[in-house]
Amino acid sequence: MIVYPNCKINLGLHILRKRADGYHDLETVFYPTRLNDILEIIPGHPGGQTDTIAFTQSGIEIAGPPADNLCVKAYRLLKNDFPDLPPVQLHLHKIIPSGAGLGGGSADAAFTLKLLNDSFNLGITAGKLIEYALQLGSDCPFFILNQPCLAGGRGEKLEKLELSLQGYQLLLVNPGIHIHTGKAFAALHPALPSKPLKEIILQPVHTWKEELVNDFEKAIFAAYPAIAAIKDQLYQAGCHYASMSGSGSTVYGLYPAGQKIRFDFPPHYFIKSIPA
Repeated sequence: MIVYPNCKINLGLHILRKRADGYHDLETVFYPTRLNDILEIIPGHPGGQTDTIAFTQSGIEIAGPPADNLCVKAYRLLKNDFPDLPPVQLHLHKIIPSGAGLGGGSADAAFTLKLLNDSFNLGITAGKLIEYALQLGSDCPFFILNQPCLAGGRGEKLEKLELSLQGYQLLLVNPGIHIHTGKAFAALHPALPSKPLKEIILQPVHTWKEELVNDFEKAIFAAYPAIAAIKDQLYQAGCHYASMSGSGSTVYGLYPAGQKIRFDFPPHYFIKSIPA
């Protein structure tokens, strides 16, 4: 069986406070996008005598050993509670850039949970899948629901939103810079926003430029001027709104579908234009 894990963008991102457990409370809107990886699971023994999962990967290279991949961890997480879960061969074709603020790895993990649940009739409810997903990463629960959500807590407290960007085109630009999430959080100064994100997001897109803020941008733009330059160029090209997604390094721009925009980014940049 084959599925197509999609990524997300963050519409605004406020870091509210640091918690006693070392995590941060945040406020953001997760919005699913149409850029997808490809994930295939084939039931059957992978050939080893002791392991129960064989993992292969193509496309954009993923750093680290296969055992550390979130898809493999998702399988093992369910295997602990469902010992009769059969052996599988799992192949991931990676299209979404890694470490780019798009949640591609989180999507792959969440889709693995859903695919295993559906393929082997495990009967896991959506609520329980969200609990499993949170054990894999703070962004993972969103991809169980996979629709626009206002997120709080670490990102796991999700409120579905009636939000559509239909009529807009989304331009994703990634310069290939890997941002260390821990260092990005360390540079922040958490604070409560002057205006609730839920209120801002209901305003017309052309009003977002002055109010819809990603708190990571200030420190990351100072450390990586090339990322700041992408946002500037997107506005110069005519985007109604541009922002960094998550903790970077992808910057996206929203512009009306049918509008022609001109940009001149280096040839090694990952650039993708898709309907929003």
